[in-house]
Amino acid sequence: MTDSAQQTPYTTDNAGIPVESDEHSLTIGDSGPILLQDHYLIEKMAQFNRERVPERVVHAKGGGAYGTFRVTGDVSQYTKADLFQPGRSTEMLARFSTVAGEQGSPDTWRDPRGFALKFYTDHGNYDLVGNNTPVFFVRDPIKFQDFIRSQKRRTDNGLRDNDMQWDFWTLSPESAHMVTWLMGDRGVPRTWRHMNGYGSHTYMWVNRGGEKFWIKYHIKTDQGIECFTQAEADRMASEDADFHRRDLFDAVRSGDAPSWTMYVQVMPFDDAPDYRFNPFDLTKVWPHGDYPLIEVGRMTLDRNPDDFFVHIEQAAFEPSNLVPGIGPSPDKMLLGRLFSYPDTHRYRIGPNYAQLPPNHPRSDVRSYAKDGPMRYEAARVARPYAPNSYGGPAADTGRFGDVAGWRAAGEMVREAYKPHREDDDWGQAGTMVRQVLDDAARDRLVSNVAGHVGNGVSTAVRERALQYWRNIDKEIGDRIATKVNGG
Repeated sequence: MTDSAQQTPYTTDNAGIPVESDEHSLTIGDSGPILLQDHYLIEKMAQFNRERVPERVVHAKGGGAYGTFRVTGDVSQYTKADLFQPGRSTEMLARFSTVAGEQGSPDTWRDPRGFALKFYTDHGNYDLVGNNTPVFFVRDPIKFQDFIRSQKRRTDNGLRDNDMQWDFWTLSPESAHMVTWLMGDRGVPRTWRHMNGYGSHTYMWVNRGGEKFWIKYHIKTDQGIECFTQAEADRMASEDADFHRRDLFDAVRSGDAPSWTMYVQVMPFDDAPDYRFNPFDLTKVWPHGDYPLIEVGRMTLDRNPDDFFVHIEQAAFEPSNLVPGIGPSPDKMLLGRLFSYPDTHRYRIGPNYAQLPPNHPRSDVRSYAKDGPMRYEAARVARPYAPNSYGGPAADTGRFGDVAGWRAAGEMVREAYKPHREDDDWGQAGTMVRQVLDDAARDRLVSNVAGHVGNGVSTAVRERALQYWRNIDKEIGDRIATKVNGG
């Protein structure tokens, strides 16, 4: 036997048993039938037929990497969350994605980008599941499914359709702020490394004294903001449909580890009821002049997963993973996501998805959950119920303090958020157009919208879209109309 043969590991089946051939099925004679007793052949075919799990309905196309979050500021006066205490360092996983496209779609299409972070803390996993925009299209989860379907494919021909998108947007004026972001420069980041991330929702922080605060997360790229023009994005979509996924992997592999600095805006708990607009409205931002950014720490991504499917495709991010010191707010969209995200993981990758490598906490798990498909960890409890008299774990509210929550009063109703004095759907979008964008950015915005509205949008919906933009800003709306109408 040669040295190389001695060094080459032998192939086994999934049970670790050596196989006799990598290339030839077991048959009777040279041309006889394949035998059912060729277990390895059957295993290979059966395994291949089951390689795919359902892709994510939303955020299907993405990529990610592992890294570390290090606290660089001091926000201990606002939260007792262990991972945000001075000097702390926490292992983490990040996943970036497009929203509407399928697994095989180009990742440079104009679309929001998901920005999902998982922190493996001493008190379990903390997931911050946001986007590269500080706002969203809708503020009530009952409209979320309809919004997503309007961005997907038609039922009759299986094609994506600009008319569906503008039909939904123009019938949902609360979308104006987000659509302005989407149609502007940041609608297509040059790379994932060159875009910001946002928690988008309002969250609650609680400090060791029990004092409560409302906060918003901002995760700013240290590489600087860079974006593709529409022409550059279209060209890249045809040249390399996996450009963003490839860019992140190659950057990490080459040692060019990207980083982002996390900041928060902090609103005193009692400011919320009388703030000038509803602070829990996902279509609104808090002006920095009212609540300035406070530095928290820096995340650096420096390790690629050794298997994309195991660590990225099976990664399960969920806003319901909230550690002591962090809680939800009355944001309706956030409250809807607390159910929706873990529920979709149970469907897509099974009820024991938390035991998969990217989702498994680095801290001890002392849960009374048991059994179910693909479970491989024992429950490790004497009796699978609580309370019990045989030494099982018991909740310790005294150790971790009050749950981060708020008290609500009133009857159950179906209505919009309680109006605040500056609540409206067009104001912040108009401010963005007039005060945030410069002349060149406004020109690109007009070109992007006109190109989108002028491509396959029905006459009635097109007229609504032009009025939609005039509601945001009269001058911009008129310029878009002129360009759409051939001027």
